[in-house]
Parts: sequence; structure tokens; C-alpha cells
Amino acid sequence: MEARALSRQISLDNLTRTGTRTPNDDILSNFPSSIFVKRSRSRGGIMDTPILQRLKEGIAQQRQDLMDWLSRTPSTVRQLRAGPAGERGVEDHLRALDTAFQKAEEQTLGICDVCHDYVDTSRLEMDYTACVCIEHLSGEERTQLENELELSQKVQQALLPHSTPQIRGLSVAAFSQPAHIVGGDYFDFLRFRDGSHVLVIADVMGKGMPASMLMASLQASLRIIAPESAGPAEVVARLNHIFCHNIRLTKFVTLFLARYEETTRTLTYCNAGHNPPLVYRPSGKIEELLPTGAAIGLVEHGVFEESHTTLSPDDVVLFYTDGVVESRDPKDELFGQERLEEFLRRSSALDPLHIISSLREDLRQFSKAGGPIDDTTVIAVRATR
Repeated sequence: MEARALSRQISLDNLTRTGTRTPNDDILSNFPSSIFVKRSRSRGGIMDTPILQRLKEGIAQQRQDLMDWLSRTPSTVRQLRAGPAGERGVEDHLRALDTAFQKAEEQTLGICDVCHDYVDTSRLEMDYTACVCIEHLSGEERTQLENELELSQKVQQALLPHSTPQIRGLSVAAFSQPAHIVGGDYFDFLRFRDGSHVLVIADVMGKGMPASMLMASLQASLRIIAPESAGPAEVVARLNHIFCHNIRLTKFVTLFLARYEETTRTLTYCNAGHNPPLVYRPSGKIEELLPTGAAIGLVEHGVFEESHTTLSPDDVVLFYTDGVVESRDPKDELFGQERLEEFLRRSSALDPLHIISSLREDLRQFSKAGGPIDDTTVIAVRATR
């Protein structure tokens, strides 16, 4: 049955298991079934083209990731990491993805076997095999599915910080909202062994339950590694080693990790494939924190470099995940980095909490209240005197 099928997919995507709440929290906390409410997304019985294209791209990406893992990983290593059952599971999952892609090509993906309307898009993106609307599941199946989702949501909320740190010379605010009940965005505030503050933002490939579980693994690894490390590049290199050798199936993480030294007002950072944060200077200039290296989990012997910048009073730094710049309007146009930079200039005089609330409102107006199609996370930092 479908609830069990979803459970199997969740298990497959996480063969290894090694938003934050703010005063303006929007992270959903209602009963999970309220998320899966059928909405009209079709015209003339056909799913909207942007939605269908997004689903096809997601299916194709998952398939390519699995094929890459199978082709580049020796059989002995695959069996060591996944075991015989795990390898068979990968093959089964590939067949399921092929079937889903064919249905997408035929425009039959997500059609409910009972009512012949479309299964809710947010659920379909989490489980491409979904073929029955939530309201048509049996009471037992619905309860099982709802319990799994509710538990996952609570676990993820507990993993993210519930408050921002007090850092001399900085004012900090943060916001995170998953596109679904749970997501793969992550941010945190940690300490290095010398006591300096760490700010980190990351984006796990994918969405929904599989991404959220990998996010939990990332968080656990970071909280062990950072306190015993000397700097950002060391942390990123060790994370990359863990993901290349211990995370089964091909998944990668983009991550930006920075250390702030209060005495020198220096931000030392390492970027592993993440969107470069933007720095607004009082002169009106906006800088990207470059360079950007390979994402974590892509290159086994990747070289990760550190760079640094100095933050003067009234400088503003905006860390963000790609859900911000990839927000879409009804015409399928991206919000994009140019709009984000324009927003930062307009909002540079605000405190971090109001910068975030203003950005959320801009995104809401841009998407016409259509809701995020990707996880969205932002950290806003203002340098103080």
C-alpha cells in the first residue's frame, strides 16, 4: 500500500543514518495531513507545465545520481556500504524512477487511481510513486503516514537552533522554512576549539524526507567536528571525507562555513559549492564572498580553501540558500540574484530581524502567495560598533 511504499522510499534514500523557530516563525506545526490538501493545479485535465517540468527534472536528477554511484563505485565497495539488500534496493528504485519519468512524459504522473484527479504536488515531489490521494488511504495507512511525517517534522525542528548567539560586534537573525513538511536546508551557530564563533548554512540535495534525514547527519557531524577543529577549511575537508566514504547513495551538500573573530572583526570562511553570501558596504557596494569550491560529497580529494573579509560597522552580510533566488512568479520567472541585491540595498538600514521579515514579504509578493517550491533559509548579520 502507498503509506508503506513511501516508508520504503524513505528507507532507501537513507541507507545510512550515521526550520528554526523565530518570533516570526512560519514553520508548519499543524497536523501533517493538513499539508496534503488537494488543490486544482491542472488546466483541461493536464498538470501545469512548470510543475510537470520540475517533477521531471527531479526524477532525472535522482536517476543520474544513482547511475553515477553505480558506475563509479566498485561492486565490492557497494556491497560493503549498502549490502546486498541495499544494492537490490537501488536497482528497484531506478526502475521506479524510470516508470515515474515515463508517466511524466505521458502526462499521467500523479493521477489518483481512485478519483483520477492529481495527487497533491508537495506529496508527489516527496514520493514520485504516489498514485492515491491522501483522503483515499485507509484509516490505518493515513495514520501511519501522518505519524511518520509529524515525527520527522518535530525531529527536524529540534535539530535547528532555537535562538541566535550573542556575538560581540555582530547582530544576527535567522529564518528557515521547508518547501514541504521537512526539508534539506540547514543552518547553525557553533564554536571552534579556540572559542571563536562559527556561522554555517547548507543545502542538502533534494527535498522532503530524504533531504531532511541527510541534513540530520550533517548536523551531527558538524557538531562533533567543529569544536575540535582549528578553522573552516579543516571542518569542510573532514565533512567531505565523511560524506564520500560513509554516506550511502550519491548525495551532495553545498555548505558555507565562516568563523568570526571578535578582536579583529575578521570573517574567515570556506565555501563548498554554496551560493556566495552577499556583503553590503555602507558605500553602496555589494560583494560576493568568493571563491566557491566543490560541493561536499562530490570530489573525494577536493581542495578547500579559506578566504577572509573584515566587517566594519554597518556592513550587512546575507547568507541564503538557493530557495531564495529560485523562487518563481506566476510566469515562472526566477527571483534571481539581481533582485536579491536590489533588496539588500533597499533594506541595508534595517536590523537583521527586519531584513529577514522584509525579504520574506518580497518573496511572498513575488510568488503571489504561491508558497516556496524549494526550502528557504536566510541568515542576516549586521556589524555593530
